[in-house]
Amino acid sequence: MSDDLEMQYEVARSRPEAFYERFDRKDELQHQTHYCPGCGHGIIHKMVAQAIDELGIQNRTILISPVGCSVFAYYYFDVGNVQAAHGRAPAVATAVKRSRSQSIVISYQGDGDLSAIGSAEILHAANRGENISVIFVNNAIYSMTGGQVAPTTLLGQRSTTTPEGRSAEREGYPLRVSELLGALEAPVYIERVGIGDNKQIAQAYRAVRKAIENQVRGLGFSLVEILSTCPTIWKMSPVESQRWVHDVMEKTFPLGLIRERTKDAQPHETPAPAPADLRKVLGIADQARIVPHQVAKSATNLQVRVAGFGGQGVLLLGEILAEAGLNAGLEVSWLPSYGPEMRSGTSNCHVRISSEPIDSPLVTRPDVLVAMNEPSLHKFYESVPPGGWVLYNRDAMPGECKRTDLNVLARPFTQIAKDLGDARTGNMIMLGALIECTGAVPWQSVDAALRQMIKSEKWLELDRRALARGRELMREPVEEAVHEG
Repeated sequence: MSDDLEMQYEVARSRPEAFYERFDRKDELQHQTHYCPGCGHGIIHKMVAQAIDELGIQNRTILISPVGCSVFAYYYFDVGNVQAAHGRAPAVATAVKRSRSQSIVISYQGDGDLSAIGSAEILHAANRGENISVIFVNNAIYSMTGGQVAPTTLLGQRSTTTPEGRSAEREGYPLRVSELLGALEAPVYIERVGIGDNKQIAQAYRAVRKAIENQVRGLGFSLVEILSTCPTIWKMSPVESQRWVHDVMEKTFPLGLIRERTKDAQPHETPAPAPADLRKVLGIADQARIVPHQVAKSATNLQVRVAGFGGQGVLLLGEILAEAGLNAGLEVSWLPSYGPEMRSGTSNCHVRISSEPIDSPLVTRPDVLVAMNEPSLHKFYESVPPGGWVLYNRDAMPGECKRTDLNVLARPFTQIAKDLGDARTGNMIMLGALIECTGAVPWQSVDAALRQMIKSEKWLELDRRALARGRELMREPVEEAVHEG
């Protein structure tokens, strides 16, 4: 081919830069994507990626994908990716956008996800006018899980859970999410489009681009609902499924603008940076001064599991430890977990304190296990790595807990607290021992946290005495673990 002939041709369509160069699949599936032939996700992915390219925001974009077929989005988009729990993408998008205000955050959801378990999240995100862009893929069915009826399933449409067709009397009417959100004051742009033919696809792309561009301009909440195909679950060919979108779905879900006020919308103000003085962030009075603390290398990633019965002060111990870490200017996380009984039920919490950003609040291998009762000891004892600490609320370890690679402080903390003035301060004695053995935070920071959380002078004094008693117990010579039996 001559150079002159080559110059007559130019590429009209190509892989968007916002896509990965290669889509990872299992070796035997390299020739195909995760989606069924004729699935609308591939078309919609291309729209989103092309809009990202045209707006020049690839390095700023964070895509939130929840459970459902949409979960596979992170295999294709070469942007920041966060995978959310079922229905929670708008809540996660809100957190990401508020913490990284310069990012462009896109929530990509299916109808079984957004309109069912996620209905509260999308409703309140829209009502707050969060400056995010939502791509709502509506194929009127639960696809990934086998074809159950969804809130958007059409009247008369069959599914695995409505084999005779959806009935208004049994399952209610199809939920028109866009109209529902359009009744709110905050959203700036909501439009329903389809992919039933090429003309619709072109309009759908314009809507997707506008929804994302609105966020770039800081205008607020935008949502595009896309009537999409699902040939496999609908038991149709790809061509038939496109016709069904055009000829059938539109009768229940009319295409068009639902909300359009971008011309009058004012850009959201960029949140001010956090004050340099951490005391202002935490609302701490001047007398509760934050004490600068250089954490020893061994304590830069302290992981603690506190466990016991509800009512023993498990969560309060963890919360004060976390607050003390904040007061010391460290990264912290505190994750409580308790049964429905709360008091007298099981209760435990995860606490992490680090000089580096924390990747997860979960603690699976605790450096320190604070076990306030025997069931908690048995449950978490084996999870403590060699060299870790176990603080146990009895005067001896059970006979079956015979590891020799752990540091153990077994004392009747509750009884010691009772002798001190009140059995309920046993958790503070154990906290005192924990701080003393780890050195993770300075005692001034612990005292500041105590003053923040304990408002009664009587209890403040008791808890201070309990902390001091815990320090004393830890300073006593550490014995070989004593076992019962």
